[in-house]
Amino acid sequence: MPAKQSKYGTTAKTFHWVIVALIAVQLPLGWLMPDIRRGMSPGSAMSLHISIGITILILIVLRFLWRLTHPVAPESYLPAWHRVSSEGVHWLLYLVVLLTTLTGWMFESARGWSISLYGVLPLPRLVEEGSPTGRAIGELHSTMVWVLVTLVAIHVLAALVHLFVYKDRVMHRMLPG
Repeated sequence: MPAKQSKYGTTAKTFHWVIVALIAVQLPLGWLMPDIRRGMSPGSAMSLHISIGITILILIVLRFLWRLTHPVAPESYLPAWHRVSSEGVHWLLYLVVLLTTLTGWMFESARGWSISLYGVLPLPRLVEEGSPTGRAIGELHSTMVWVLVTLVAIHVLAALVHLFVYKDRVMHRMLPG
């Protein structure tokens, strides 16, 4: 295992903030789309939502691999429960983002939609059209979104507590620059 660094590098920060920006666009886009009905075809908003989701999926996998190969040590002055809970929330965020994007892709696949990544690269189907398993997994997508929103809220709240209550440098480790 590689030695742990003392701070996040430019690559880790870039992954973090690009994923944050994409999720900030993705959530309202998903909530503002029309309800999905039997037999409907995805419109441009749905296609964009799916394309952004696939982009987030790719970036979260790359960010996860980067974190495994470039680990950063937690601040040594933090109490043990801060370090453990921080690690737990971060690993849960990776898992939930991964599951949220995959369940959305399954939902799209089971509906039989033909989607291209930003209208250019056709996306493969993860399951056959009409697959009961794909549909069941795809139905978990909206639940996963709420789990993700909850974890993001916890993450942001913890960062703000460090910034304004503890007034330590924890949050500064991930800020650009």
